Amino acid sequence: MTENAQRPRLYVLDTNVLMHDPTAIFRFQEHDIFLPMVVLEELDRGKKGMSEVARNVRQVSRFLDELMSGANKEAIDAGLPLPGPALGQNGNGEQEHGRLFFQTRNLPKMLPQNLPGNIPDNNILGTVLALQEEHPDHDVIMISKDINLRIKASVLGIPAEDYYNDQVLDDVNLLYRGEAELPGDFWESHSKDMESWQEEGHTFYRISGPDTGGWYPNQCLYMEGESGLEAIVRRKEKEDAIIELVNDYRNERHSVWGISARNREQNFALNMLMDPEIDFVSLLGTAGTGKTLLTLAAGLAQTLDQNIYREIIMTRVTVPVGEDIGFLPGTEEEKMTPWMGALMDNLEVLTQTEGGEWGRAATDDLLRSRIRIHSLNFMRGRTFLNKYIILDEAQNLTPKQMKTLITRAGPGTKIVCLGNVAQIDTPYLTETTSGLTYAVDRFKEWEHSGHITLLRGERSRLADFASDAL
Repeated sequence: MTENAQRPRLYVLDTNVLMHDPTAIFRFQEHDIFLPMVVLEELDRGKKGMSEVARNVRQVSRFLDELMSGANKEAIDAGLPLPGPALGQNGNGEQEHGRLFFQTRNLPKMLPQNLPGNIPDNNILGTVLALQEEHPDHDVIMISKDINLRIKASVLGIPAEDYYNDQVLDDVNLLYRGEAELPGDFWESHSKDMESWQEEGHTFYRISGPDTGGWYPNQCLYMEGESGLEAIVRRKEKEDAIIELVNDYRNERHSVWGISARNREQNFALNMLMDPEIDFVSLLGTAGTGKTLLTLAAGLAQTLDQNIYREIIMTRVTVPVGEDIGFLPGTEEEKMTPWMGALMDNLEVLTQTEGGEWGRAATDDLLRSRIRIHSLNFMRGRTFLNKYIILDEAQNLTPKQMKTLITRAGPGTKIVCLGNVAQIDTPYLTETTSGLTYAVDRFKEWEHSGHITLLRGERSRLADFASDAL
C-alpha cells in the first residue's frame, strides 16, 4: 500500500448527492465530510413541494438539525462527530469517527478566469480548490451525481467521484436472471439419492448434489437436448432441493386467456404469474418480449375465470420520454389514461371477441369494472386486499419508492413488476441503483417470489431488426 493511500480524506458533497440519498452524510465511514454554504442554500430552495426530492431535502435538514442540536460555534468549527460504528483506531489507540464540517467563512477565490460568475457548481469547485490549499495533508475529493460537474472538476485537476453507496451491484450484468442451465451430465451426477413423485398432476423431484447449493427458491432450471427439462425450484432443504416440472403453456390447449408462450422464458414467466403461492413476480426484458401481455393475460384469467383476485390494479411512473403534455383534466383514472397506452394495446389483443360492436362494448364494460388505473402519487397509506397489482416501467422507481409500493400489499395480493433497466428516464437513477434492480436482488432468496429475464422479442420482424440495428 502506498503512503498516499494512508492520507486522511475530506469529502465535499454536492447537493444532488443529498437529494438522492438523505443518509449520505452517514455513509463515509471514518472519513470527514464538508458541506459548502452553496449546498445549504440549494437545499433550502429545494425543500418545498411533495416530490420525492423535496421529501429527501427535508429529511437531510432534519438530520443536520439533530447533529447540530446543542452545538456552539466552536464545536461546529471543530467539526460535528458523525454517529455510526467507529472504524479503526488512530495513533493514540482511540476510536476514529468521521466529522461533518460546514463552510463557516469565506474561502479565497481559487477558480481560474475561464470559470467566472456565481454559478453554484463553480462555487463548489472553488471551495474544493481552496480546501486543497488549506489541507495539503488531506485528499480532498468531490462527490457528485452530476456528470458535467465531475468533468469540469477533472479538467481542473480535482479528484471527483460518483456516489456509489446506493448501488445494489457493481455491474448490472451480475444481476440475478432467474434461470440456470443444467449441465448435460446432470442426471448422472445427481441421480444417486434422487426421489420422484406426483402430486395433484404435478411431477416433483427431490435432488441432492453439488449444484443445488447455488439455487434460489422459484429459480427456473432448464436442460437443452433430447432429454430436455424445464423445472422450477420449489423448496430448499439444507443440502436438498425439491424441483417441479413446469406446465407447458406453449401448447394452445393450455393457453392463458388465449395467449400461449412463444419461448422458454415466456413459459417460465406464465408459470410464476399463474402460481398463487408466489406473491411477488419481477419480469425484466427489452421492448417486445411480452412482459405486459403475459402479465395481463394471467391477471385476467385469475380475476375473471378463477376469482383468485377481486380486481387488477395497473400503475406506472409518469416520466415522459419527450416534452411533458402539462396538466390533464378529469379523474385520477382519466389523467392516467395517456400513460396507459401499453395497457390499452394489450387489452385490444386479449379481447378480440366476436359479436360485432355490441360484443366489444360488453367486453370493454366488463373489463373496465375489474381493471383499475391508479397513480403512484396516491399510494402512500393505502392497503390493497386480494388485488393483482401490475407496476409497469418499474425501472424508473427509486429503491425507497419501490419499498413504499410493495408494502401496500395486504393479504391475498400479488404484485408484478415489469421493466427494462436499459431504459431509465428518472434523473440520477442508473441500472445499478434502480429500484427494480434493488427489488430483484433483495427478493431472490424469498420463497414466495419469482424472477425471470425475458430475452427474445416476439413483437414483429420489423421490431426485432430495429432493436438490433438502431
